[in-house]
Amino acid sequence: MRILSFTLAVMFVIFAFLQINDPDPVHWILIYGAMAVICIMAGFEYYPKKIMILLFLIYTGYSIVFIPGVQEWMQQRDKGVIFDDLAKMEHPYIETSREFLGLWICNAVLILHFIRSRKK
Repeated sequence: MRILSFTLAVMFVIFAFLQINDPDPVHWILIYGAMAVICIMAGFEYYPKKIMILLFLIYTGYSIVFIPGVQEWMQQRDKGVIFDDLAKMEHPYIETSREFLGLWICNAVLILHFIRSRKK
């Protein structure tokens, strides 16, 4: 579990670094940076449950903003367009869907660590 936690921490640091060129980098760097910190703490078997719950609620609440874009993406015939960098300029729903998925990746990791914390 320690290796997984540190691997996830590195992944979130990379995610945060990739946000530097984003139009709204600050809050995304904070979101992914917070997740990197949570993963590092989990690697040392320290689970700040109240902070994890708070982050889960914040990320869930924020993800609601992106639901219309996700719905538009789900109505598209080609779901793989979400991975196309050129298509995001043509379709705003691609960026919002990616942001939604990023938040739910964070939530999935928070759930994983919360479940792990209950076993300790």
